[in-house]
This record gives sequence, C-alpha cells and structure tokens, in this order.
Amino acid sequence: MELNEDLPFALQELRSDETVHENAIETLSGLLIDAVEKRVDVPIAIAFSGGVDSTLLAFLCTRLEKTFTLYTVGLEGSKDLDAADSVAHAYGWPLKKKILKEEELENIFKEVIRITKKHDPVTVGVGAVMYTVMSMADEDVVLTGLGSEEIFAGYERHKGDINAACWDGMIHIWERDITRDIAIAAHFGKEVRLPFMDKDLIAYGMKIDPLLKIKNEHRKYVLREAAVNLGLKKEFAFRKKYAAQYGSKIDALLEKLAKKRKLTKSVYLGQLATDSLK
Repeated sequence: MELNEDLPFALQELRSDETVHENAIETLSGLLIDAVEKRVDVPIAIAFSGGVDSTLLAFLCTRLEKTFTLYTVGLEGSKDLDAADSVAHAYGWPLKKKILKEEELENIFKEVIRITKKHDPVTVGVGAVMYTVMSMADEDVVLTGLGSEEIFAGYERHKGDINAACWDGMIHIWERDITRDIAIAAHFGKEVRLPFMDKDLIAYGMKIDPLLKIKNEHRKYVLREAAVNLGLKKEFAFRKKYAAQYGSKIDALLEKLAKKRKLTKSVYLGQLATDSLK
C-alpha cells in the first residue's frame, strides 16, 4: 500500500521513520563491509572483548573468508574473558586469551607509561590491554574497534546534542586514543588498523539521526541493528559492553594497587611514571 493523502498524518510519519531507519541500516551495513574488506589483505589479529564492535569485525572477516585470530585479555573472572569465550565458542572462531596476574600488571603499567609518555588512568588502563594483546599476537596487523563509540554514541557523555558530542569526541580521538595504540603497536613491530575510522563510514555515521544511535536504552543502537542485519546473532549484537579497562578488571586492580599504598590512582601512576621515565 503506497502513502497517499488519505492516510492519517501520524501513519505517514511512522512509515517515513521506518523507511529512514531501514535505509540507515542497509547503508551502514554496506559501509561496514567495505571498511573491513579494505583492511584485511593479510592474516590479522583482532583485539577481542566479545562486545559488538570486535565481534562484528570478526563476523565480517568470516563473511569475507579472511584468516584471523582473536586475542582477549583480562583478570580471572573478568566480563571480557567470559564474553569472548562465549562468542568464540558459538562461532568456532580461533581465540587466544591471557589471564593477567596481579604481580605482572605493575610492570605492564610501567611499560605503557614509558611507551606512551602518559600516565593518566585511562591511557594506562586501556594501554595495558593493548600492550598485552600486541605482545600475544602472532600476526603483524591488529584490528581494533576504536572509533565506534564516538561515531555511534557509545559513551555516557554522549547526551544532549548527540552528534555534536560525537564530533567532539572524534576531534580528540587522535591525541587521546590513536597515538597510544600506534605507539604500543610500533613497540612490538605491529601495525594497528581501525575499520571504524574509515572516512566513508565516519562521514555517513556522523549524519545518522541521533534517535537511531540511542534508542530503548541501547547505545549504538543503529550499529547493533546493522550487525543483526548482516547476520550476527542478536544476543551478541546487543550485549552490554564495558570499556576495556573495566571489562578486563584492570582498572579494579589499578585501584587496588593504589589503595595498598594509600594513594589515588593518579598519584600512584605518577609515581610509576617517575620510575619508568628515568
């Protein structure tokens, strides 16, 4: 049945919204395939947490018939280790994981500080995950999901003018995140590739209606719907994900190590920085 003047205005508006939604999902699905395909010309490693971003990367590599291995890092009992096991088992994907011990993490923190020349808790917490993944990877190229949070409004700070907040995060992503990961990858002689930072994907993603980015309490809603559209199981596409330093429990251990010395995380890492940068 086609839209016409006889239909109630509300119904026309609903049909229009549905069409916009469907078109966004289809267009985004194609851009995601292209973004991955451009970057998987060799066997690759995927920094894997079991969240929608890294799971979608692995799923698209499977669709493209590319060779890959998943690498997961966390402390015993961490959410990321559990999720990675579940997803990898469901799809039969090759998974290598590292269960970190408390006694080795302080040295990893020092190495991240030495490599990045930064010692704030986010850089060190996320950097510790990346450092361990890079140390494990047999492949020369590592894919990560970096950029997805900023395009599709994955953070709590994405509120109010959603797309303006996304742009603000994207403007700072180079200094805040990309330089960290490139430096750590280079330390191990690796190359990091970022499918979500594909220019065509960014250009389209930043124009998507914010109401499709956060919907029914789901952040990155349109990305999750695109993942389902591409064939990913809904239970994995809509899994709640925590930032790397939290999902791996590394931030919790950082807090513990600081409290042992009766320090804040920032002061504790500042002291490590003094030792690391001598």
